[in-house]
Amino acid sequence: MSRLEAKKPSICRSDPLTGERARASLAALKGLVMSCYGPAGRLKQLHNGRGGSVVTTSQSAALLAGLPVSHPVLKVLTAAVRNHVACFSDGGLFTAILCCNLVENVQRLGLAPTTVIKLNKHLLSLCTSYLKSEDCACRIPVDFSSTQILLSLVRSILTSKPACMLIAKEVDHISTLILRAFLLTIPENAQEHIILGKSIIVPLKGQRVIDSAVLPGILIEVSEVQLMKILPIKKSDSFKVALFCVSLSGDLSDTGEGTLLVSYGVSLENAALDQLFNLGKQLVSDHVDLVLCQKVIHPSLKQFLRTHHVIAVDRIGVSLMEPLSKVTGTWPIGSLGSISPSSYGSVKDLCIAKFGCKHFFHLIPNKTTICSLLLCNRNDTAWDELKLTCQTALHALQLTIKDPYVLLGGGCTETHLVAYIRHKTRNEPESVLRDERCSQTELQLITEAFCSALESLAGSLEHDGGEILTDSKYGHFWSVQANLPSAVNWPDLPSRCGCGLYSSQEELSWSFLRSARHPFPPQTCLSREATGSADTLTLDCFTAKLSGLQVAVETASLILDLSCVIEDTN
Repeated sequence: MSRLEAKKPSICRSDPLTGERARASLAALKGLVMSCYGPAGRLKQLHNGRGGSVVTTSQSAALLAGLPVSHPVLKVLTAAVRNHVACFSDGGLFTAILCCNLVENVQRLGLAPTTVIKLNKHLLSLCTSYLKSEDCACRIPVDFSSTQILLSLVRSILTSKPACMLIAKEVDHISTLILRAFLLTIPENAQEHIILGKSIIVPLKGQRVIDSAVLPGILIEVSEVQLMKILPIKKSDSFKVALFCVSLSGDLSDTGEGTLLVSYGVSLENAALDQLFNLGKQLVSDHVDLVLCQKVIHPSLKQFLRTHHVIAVDRIGVSLMEPLSKVTGTWPIGSLGSISPSSYGSVKDLCIAKFGCKHFFHLIPNKTTICSLLLCNRNDTAWDELKLTCQTALHALQLTIKDPYVLLGGGCTETHLVAYIRHKTRNEPESVLRDERCSQTELQLITEAFCSALESLAGSLEHDGGEILTDSKYGHFWSVQANLPSAVNWPDLPSRCGCGLYSSQEELSWSFLRSARHPFPPQTCLSREATGSADTLTLDCFTAKLSGLQVAVETASLILDLSCVIEDTN
């Protein structure tokens, strides 16, 4: 028996942000997430020393899930980001980078945390109020009668994930499929309160991306052996379905620590099999066409059902039970006793489908909001990344129903917000000074730290040494190649701003990002003509980005307010 060690006392550390370890850890995390940001972000490979699979990704969901952190400050930060991603799917890197920038910038000021937190909260309120207002020039309303904005949103999400390894043609194809899958989940007769359906992603690895497809209903993968045993499907107007979530294998349930008393001469196996046959006889007498089971069906029961022209499919798995319940219009049957006629469901049609080397049983519903997105990619790594990206895009589309807006992407919203905040605080400081009880100097310092954090975030999109500019009319983000001659004529550069809304051919004046210049009022009230003139826009999910902004500022305030950390070292 090993010797028991005495419990060690907990360690209490004051001012956790002042230590070199905290600064180094925060800088390391910031460098990691910044290098992954945007369409040109660098990929990361995650693996542990004990072996296992290697994950290649640039997405925050996969990155933070496989990244162990030990410092308490980083645990707070990563937990906040992961919680945001769990709720909104998108904007994890945006949130993490902005939070790190805010903490680093404020640390250099040496101001009291209470003052910083109070003013950061006010600046956050300025941003959110402006983004929600009708005057906002970086918010576009979503017109659901047209697919242009929605397709641009999906395309922007796909192109921001380079580990998906998609070419332009494949991006367009997958974007169209995602939008089609989303539209299939919306009820035809949608009322004020919409209950969306579900898109099930079906894997097909090792195939061309262009072979991906969307089908209404559910695809259930079956082996070739199972397929050979399924009888030819007769044509009918409707097929009666029995859906079971209980095992039909005839095995006895686990009795735990209890004792099972069996009378002499009674065979448990035969008794269980008799019960299954009685169930099968009822299914036949009730004219059931299809039996679906989450678990295993006994071979003898399968044979019995087959001889009576009933199709039986087992080992469906728990993940498909809820969609199958919606498709068939019934709840799963959870017992082997007598079945009520109301427990059966129905589907419009059944058919066998083959995609690649896989065979599927295709259930076509009568009226439902369930569809299957058959997703193909060249290898496992690229498929895993593409699946996560498709889930993010589908979630972003769902969020647009609640808040039917999108934000301009490509760094333009961030730089436009910077111009708006600087002009607002410079020209209308009286209300802030009166309400927040701070000095003019403190307001200027914290405003500059806040704006610098947003500018640094926008600058993280450039990974190839290019120059980053902002214009003095719209306050948008512009990126040009490095080492241009000083006498260059900017309108001659065939480029557009980060979001793609404005062209350099307009009469604009530029300045380098983070360079000193007088605050200016950016143009507000984005016109519909401007958004309709661009072929493709780079867009961000409004709800996800707004939440990411709030989470970043609030988490930075929480970290800055930490006075001590108590760690259990046992």
